[in-house]
Amino acid sequence: MSEKAWRKNLINIEPYVAGEQPKNENIIKLNANENPYPPAPGVAKVLASKSATELKKYPSADAVPLKEALAKRYGLSAENVFCGNGSDDVLATAFRAFFNSDKPIVFPDITYSFYPVWCELLKIPYITKPVDEDFKINVKDFYCENGGVVIPNPNAPTAIGVGKDFITDLLDNNPDVIVIIDEAYVDFGKYSCVELINKYDNLIVTQTFSKSRSLAGMRIGMAFAQPELISYMQAVKDSYNSYPLDQLAIETGIASVQDEEYFISTVEKIKATRDKSAQEFRAMGFKVTDSETNFLFVSHPKISAKEIFEYTREKGVFIRYFNKPRIDNWLRITIGTEEQMETLIKIVKELIESR
Repeated sequence: MSEKAWRKNLINIEPYVAGEQPKNENIIKLNANENPYPPAPGVAKVLASKSATELKKYPSADAVPLKEALAKRYGLSAENVFCGNGSDDVLATAFRAFFNSDKPIVFPDITYSFYPVWCELLKIPYITKPVDEDFKINVKDFYCENGGVVIPNPNAPTAIGVGKDFITDLLDNNPDVIVIIDEAYVDFGKYSCVELINKYDNLIVTQTFSKSRSLAGMRIGMAFAQPELISYMQAVKDSYNSYPLDQLAIETGIASVQDEEYFISTVEKIKATRDKSAQEFRAMGFKVTDSETNFLFVSHPKISAKEIFEYTREKGVFIRYFNKPRIDNWLRITIGTEEQMETLIKIVKELIESR
């Protein structure tokens, strides 16, 4: 047998590619949809109060204290809540738990690029449905026979959200499969369907602390569903990693959830900067989708997205460029502070005026 025969058994998969991580601290980083503001003040207090000695013990195996805090905030019971290492871990757990049919699951063609990666990794068949010319999702496309449905609301990278009528229509026409609504950016949007989990026993709603709660570094995600579905996710999680959240993540997560006033003020600040920045980009001739997220999706009619991406990068501002079909002339721009956005807009104006 050839010494390289083992290579035929290696996984062949195209991995998810995250936004570039700059090595220079002076870079303005607007390419990863991180929150430009610090977490709630209570988070700093938790970190300051911790002793390294405490780390010798395992954390809560199922993050019950955090589940209880989330349940109280959303008017649910702890049995309605699942916690994991960021919403990516939560979504991957849901894929493992619920998408075991021979029928393909279905999601939009332009969406979070981790979905097809998980499908390839877990050998889940899937199909995609094209969004329209304005990047909007047509709910009737998802009336088809399938093994499950995944819809991000709001969608990424398009920044477009859907409302309650869309979600209930989707659920009413898919009663026999699990429907996952990925709400990573919902706190910047108009509608969260967490309220529907008591009505629909096949609904999973996922969220994250990484965006609106400024805790991307802690990797905290959650799912909301009826207890039966949560129990299946818990069983999957316990089968490969029975301690998904560390003690610091649990305690800082609780501190964040308990400071509603700070949470609302930060979200509103980002939304105001977002809407102001959208107006500025439109004034420069950009097409800008109606964003319900903490980022903008923009395209210029005369200057290519790649050129703008490279120009701003040279000037010390990182934004996101996708070299993919249908969106290769669009840019995703995370909303930073007022000052950061003003710097970016000044740089883009310089490029436009130089042409």
